[in-house]
Amino acid sequence: MRIAPSLQLTAPERQQLAQWARGRRTPARLVLRAKIALLAAEGHTNQHIAAALHTSRQTVGLWRHRVVTQRLPGLAQDAPRGGRPPKARQALTARILKTTTQVSPPAATHWSTRTLARHLRTNPTFVQRVWTAHGLQPHRVRTCKLSRDPHFQDKLEDVVGLYLHPPEHAVVLCVDEKSQIQALDRTQPGLPLKPGRCGTMTHDYKRHGTTTLFAALHVAEGSIISTCLPRHRHQEWLSFLRLIDRQVPQGKALHLIADNYGRVRMRSFDRILP
Repeated sequence: MRIAPSLQLTAPERQQLAQWARGRRTPARLVLRAKIALLAAEGHTNQHIAAALHTSRQTVGLWRHRVVTQRLPGLAQDAPRGGRPPKARQALTARILKTTTQVSPPAATHWSTRTLARHLRTNPTFVQRVWTAHGLQPHRVRTCKLSRDPHFQDKLEDVVGLYLHPPEHAVVLCVDEKSQIQALDRTQPGLPLKPGRCGTMTHDYKRHGTTTLFAALHVAEGSIISTCLPRHRHQEWLSFLRLIDRQVPQGKALHLIADNYGRVRMRSFDRILP
């Protein structure tokens, strides 16, 4: 008489199987497999497990052997099926992917499962399965812009390298500016707070022109060097660079990561300002 192999589960495995067996959104096939493994670990025979779960002894023996040899990954994923791969389905899948990503539908902004199924003479369910398997969501839009700079990859590696592995005895600052900030004030300042009285403010305001914020973030420490200047010219930019030079300790190499400012591309400097 054949004897079923004994099954020993670790505490994390038992906890995961119990979660699968109780899960309301867990697929039914995985729930059955988890219950088989739990009962097998308690020492029940295949015949008793089959009777308790209303299945066959062959099914119980299959999944008992699978969890003994492959542990939990063997339960979560089915074994590959035999036979030749379906060539017609693979060709249809390739047509669905090509049409979705490279062809625009007539009189519409994007394909739906039904319109694409009618166009390719298939069913919407299969189109949805292909989209899900390849992470396609034509109804969603994300903004992106690829750089046309042929040296973009080299510059990206330089900037990321400075952030992740800064040189010794160096300070890395991320510098940027915000221009055209409106300096507004209420026409009547808030009155001093008193017991039982809320702070007050007027509904209208008066303008004091605009200002420009210059700021440099010290990535390693999280500190900020900043100033507000009335105008937005290269003179103010150089003035802010001199402020950085005064506040950074002497003897430190200074690396600035900044975007194009006034058509001047600056990445780093080492005490070169007058």
